[in-house]
Amino acid sequence: MTTVASPTALDSIDLEITGGCQLTCTHCFAESSPRGTHGQMTIGDWQQVIVDASTLGIRKLQLIGGEPTLHPHWEDLLDLALDLDMRVELFSNLFYIRPSWWAVLRQDGVSLATSYYSDDSDEHDKITNRTGSYLRTRANIEEAIKRGIPLRAGIVQVHPEQRTDQARADLEAIGVTNIDFDHVRAFGRAAGTTAPDPKNLCGRCGRTRAAVLPSGDVSLCVLSRFMPVGNVRATPLADIIGNPAWRHALEQIPEPQAGGCSPDDQSCQPGQPACLPKFPNAPDGPQ
Repeated sequence: MTTVASPTALDSIDLEITGGCQLTCTHCFAESSPRGTHGQMTIGDWQQVIVDASTLGIRKLQLIGGEPTLHPHWEDLLDLALDLDMRVELFSNLFYIRPSWWAVLRQDGVSLATSYYSDDSDEHDKITNRTGSYLRTRANIEEAIKRGIPLRAGIVQVHPEQRTDQARADLEAIGVTNIDFDHVRAFGRAAGTTAPDPKNLCGRCGRTRAAVLPSGDVSLCVLSRFMPVGNVRATPLADIIGNPAWRHALEQIPEPQAGGCSPDDQSCQPGQPACLPKFPNAPDGPQ
């Protein structure tokens, strides 16, 4: 039987604060691009969501996009969450980091996450559709590691011949120790003309995490955006979690695989894996 989350069961929430991005990755679940917008949510709306999430006992928050640093108030939102004793992860493509941002990212309770596709610059850039993205991302990963900022990287296999093993070795050479692997999932651009299928979700959606999109729509995770369960611009977050629409959406999502996800696993995120598959010879459990 499907388990329906209660407000206290949710461990984390993803805030997709913009649809804008410097890249147009071939597999982007949100179809983000330089033409993307910040949507209908105001800074006040986002602040209220963070306060409400904290009140509900949610202790982990992820700022995501698109590219979240393109939102003019991302630092304010991060600081508010820290003030409420939440842990914050900034999921960035690391294409551009303003020098003053490093001090923000070095604060206690803040961590970085990014996607990485290959050790070959041409292959990486072909996936992101932006020349120079490999060099910029890699350089900023190196800088984050040098500054002692916690960072995790997700390698998504977009095509069978992709140099994913070499990408992992490249990251390890830089000093990245938190590395995960996933196959591309058929949502957004990766789906093409195929309708999204809940069976392609990891199973953690709505059970330990939820997401709020630039429109204010709430979904069980960022990948399940095609099944909105309410909108925080009209209804408080607490009244959306576990409502009939939430329950109906959750019934369509397969249960998590046994022995897999833990509350700290970063499933159901772009560039981040579900429980399986993992790298060969990787230790058991979330990376």
